[in-house]
Amino acid sequence: MVLDQFKLEGKVAVVTGAGRGIGQAYALGLAEVGADVAVVDVIPMDETLDAIRKLGRKAIGIKADLSKGEREAPKIVARVVKALGAVDILVNNAGIIRREPFLEHSARNWNDVISINLSTPFFLSQAAARQMVKQGRGGKIINIGSMLSFQGGILIPGYAAAKGGIKSLTMLMANELAPHGICVNAIAPGYIATANTAPIRADKKRNKAILDRIPAGRWGTPDDLKGLCVFLASPASDYVTGFMYACDGGWLAR
Repeated sequence: MVLDQFKLEGKVAVVTGAGRGIGQAYALGLAEVGADVAVVDVIPMDETLDAIRKLGRKAIGIKADLSKGEREAPKIVARVVKALGAVDILVNNAGIIRREPFLEHSARNWNDVISINLSTPFFLSQAAARQMVKQGRGGKIINIGSMLSFQGGILIPGYAAAKGGIKSLTMLMANELAPHGICVNAIAPGYIATANTAPIRADKKRNKAILDRIPAGRWGTPDDLKGLCVFLASPASDYVTGFMYACDGGWLAR
């Protein structure tokens, strides 16, 4: 049955930035179809961990400074393997954004954003892929892009550069890891209603301008992203690799 291809029993997933919001939705979606989940964040993770465990799945929380990806990535993977036995799925969700005009954009803001949004996904993917190759049963890596993977935007040069880089990195990883049975894809969320976007939604003029551009006529929710994440993490997508999927209510179609 085709629905069986979406099941993840016996699989172990790692989701970064899953203490709340979109990352939490990814983690819960994977747990709902059977995966055990390692949650990585710098904020409290109790809510996410409790929700996963209520689904009958194993869950561990790993507090890590993802601005130090080169140092932290091997440690994170080792802790997951020790606690849960394997790494089969990695979702590189954690990210930050710093708003500042291009002419005034500081080196600190640039370096911080590039480090967490681009460098850390590289190092974590590398560490996870090495473990997947060692296990010999393939795997799935899901990077998280943005509308800024396709568009330039304004006031966020570091974020735009990082998300554009994620798109290209996803394709390169797909090319090199396919012989090992590892599929690499990316999700580009559109305008999603989270705590981070609350100020924009509260601005009536800005909110209207955004909604006027979205054919679906509404902001997305974290739950709107669950199904796509499950598909890309499951055997249902075993012949899908190297692509970035927009989940944007039609924003890019306009």
